Amino acid sequence: MTSLAARSLGRLAANRSFFFLCDMQEKFQPTIKYFPEIAAVAQRLVSAAKVLEIPLIATEQYPKGLGHTVPEIDVSTAKVFPKTLFSMVIPAVEEELKKEANRKSVVLFGIETQVCIQQTTLDLLDRGFDVHVVADACSSRSQVDRMFALERMRSAGAFITTSESVIFELMGDSKHPKFKDLQKLVVTSAPDSGLLTKL
Repeated sequence: MTSLAARSLGRLAANRSFFFLCDMQEKFQPTIKYFPEIAAVAQRLVSAAKVLEIPLIATEQYPKGLGHTVPEIDVSTAKVFPKTLFSMVIPAVEEELKKEANRKSVVLFGIETQVCIQQTTLDLLDRGFDVHVVADACSSRSQVDRMFALERMRSAGAFITTSESVIFELMGDSKHPKFKDLQKLVVTSAPDSGLLTKL
């Protein structure tokens, strides 16, 4: 399959992907619906990125006022950047993208869905990246905003997916050398975060 065909289908490969963790910070915990569940799924993805040696980029929105990434999420292997722009696509992040120009897929998760996640998605799509928004690792204060943002991003060309789908697609085969490490991450289903209330 050509790389163009793979991209149009949204195929994920560890050697062609970045993971983006957006603004999972301390001060947001009381106001974001399902924050503990979203944080747990984010940590599952962060762990997968580490196992698969996928670059992890994290941002923190105005950390001086809003605090740092919550300790439930281990960002010790991430490149963490402060920002004031809502989009994660700030100059420092763009430099990281240019360093590994062969990577054209971004797995995106964090908060808030209708603001920073959506604006990051549109900026990345505009730059020719495939964007995979992990629905069970994104949330908002309002679930109406969350659901309509997911629809907007899908309409714009992003792939709306789940953490387990991402991990299994990146693994590809039960003979993957890291299968046992990755299997541990998905042996328990991701916690419910209200996505099925739309159905």
